[in-house]
Amino acid sequence: MLLQDNFARQFSYVRLSLTERCNFKCQYCLPNGYQACSPEPALNLQEISNLVAGLVELGIWKIRLTGGEPTLRRDLLEIIQLIRSFPQIKTLAITTNAYKLGAHLDEYIAAGLTNLNISMDSLNRERFYQITQVDKLDAIQQTIQQALASNLQQVKINAVLIKHSLDELADFLTYIQDKALSLRFIELMQTSDNQAYFQENYVSAEVLRAKLQALGWIEQPRQYGAGPAIEFRQPNSIGSVGIIAPYSKNFCSSCNRLRFTQDGALRLCLFGDENYSLRHLLQNPNQREELKASIIKCMGNKSIGHQLAQAKTGNIMNLSNVGG
Repeated sequence: MLLQDNFARQFSYVRLSLTERCNFKCQYCLPNGYQACSPEPALNLQEISNLVAGLVELGIWKIRLTGGEPTLRRDLLEIIQLIRSFPQIKTLAITTNAYKLGAHLDEYIAAGLTNLNISMDSLNRERFYQITQVDKLDAIQQTIQQALASNLQQVKINAVLIKHSLDELADFLTYIQDKALSLRFIELMQTSDNQAYFQENYVSAEVLRAKLQALGWIEQPRQYGAGPAIEFRQPNSIGSVGIIAPYSKNFCSSCNRLRFTQDGALRLCLFGDENYSLRHLLQNPNQREELKASIIKCMGNKSIGHQLAQAKTGNIMNLSNVGG
């Protein structure tokens, strides 16, 4: 069985937020630092187990752990072991700022982590600090090298596309030239609390796309099960570049993922208004059929697409409380 919505889109991928807490103060997300949004505690191990047990029976084979900052969970190792104990899960990824990752990365990989995304919005130490309010760029780059030397299936770098990104494009391309990295530029997205920053720093992904093409980067065909990125490769570079452009036309037509918040709510769209609390169905393994039926029913409410172009951001306060 594979989950499907009313528009014949099939869903095999879940983004599971482990916490809304974060130890960075990124200017596009949490400029004033973490402030609690949910009054409920994060899902515990048993609730996560019951959720994943239902998801795999609905055809989910890829899970990404997000936040906030997922490495702030003290039981992250146990969570990874738990999820990978389900043989149906072929890909288990994590998106992290890598602040605390290096010391535990080998353990996470041994427990079953397969893919890694590290957020790094700048290669310039001063600019990185301006964005994040954290002076850890050198340590993060060391963790990237550690990840590349491991047996992870894939290592990606996430960089939010803002105006300064264009100034650093040449440096980024040089950085990945001799590394098996996938560099992802993610178009800056407006939320209800970053409107001023958005207006000042937004740049269309089409500008970046044109620059890459002018430099000889070739757009690649989309692969099965891949995320929303438009992939580019260049013959002289080991690394690749991806552009995630939510403001582009038809962005939602290839949607293949669902999101669960840290407190067990199903969110059908990052920028929608629909949150369906399913935590009450995660208390006992005997509730699995009811859980699956509820998820299937919710799929009928998934919209054909977001309305970002109309500046409608849904009920999202910031990306940390949903998981991006």
